Formats: sequence, structure tokens, C-alpha cells
Amino acid sequence: MKTILVAEDNDSNFILMTYILKRDYQFVRAKNGQEAVDMARKGGIDLILMDIKMPVMDGMEATKAIKEFAPQLPIVALTANAFDSDRQLALEAGCDDFLSKPVSSENCLNTIAKYIGKS
Repeated sequence: MKTILVAEDNDSNFILMTYILKRDYQFVRAKNGQEAVDMARKGGIDLILMDIKMPVMDGMEATKAIKEFAPQLPIVALTANAFDSDRQLALEAGCDDFLSKPVSSENCLNTIAKYIGKS
């Protein structure tokens, strides 16, 4: 089964993601950008769902850091900031795709499948 790293500091948003992912994927959680970088560096992650606004290190910085050592690892920005400018900034930071919160199960799973398929 493929493993998704959910980088999300908000408990209710993380619980929603576990509900969406639990049938098709394994998942682990990072509560801030630095944890996401550290976990990605260890390996075993197939895709990252990256919240943008997090403590310690935000999702943009974390994405840039991860892409330096794992450029092939798909990172999908997951943010409440849904403006085109936010999408552009996420893509410029290295995110491969962009989902706005609240995200629908179907949209989330379709986006993930585009990069790593279904488990």
C-alpha cells in the first residue's frame, strides 16, 4: 500500500484527511514543515499533502527543501488560500499540484491517483 505524508497542523483537517485516505492508502502525519522535511528525508513516502500555513516552517519552505533532495516526490499543496496567486506561489515553490480546502474526497483521491495511482 502506498504511503502519504499529510503535513497538517490542524487536528480537524487531519481527521478529515484520514477519513478520505484510510481505504486506499497508508498515511503518516507531520505537524509542521520541519517534521515533513525530516520524514521525507527518511524515505518511504510516495506523496505529500502539504498544508501551506504551518508553524516552525511553512509548507512553501518545506516544499523547496524537500525538492532539493527528492525532486521526483510528488507534493500537493493543500490550503485554504484558494486565490490564483496562491496556486502560482505553491507551484513556484515546487508543488506538483494544488487543492483548496475544504477538499472533496473525490477531488483529493483523483489528484493523488494522478501521481501515484491507487493502492
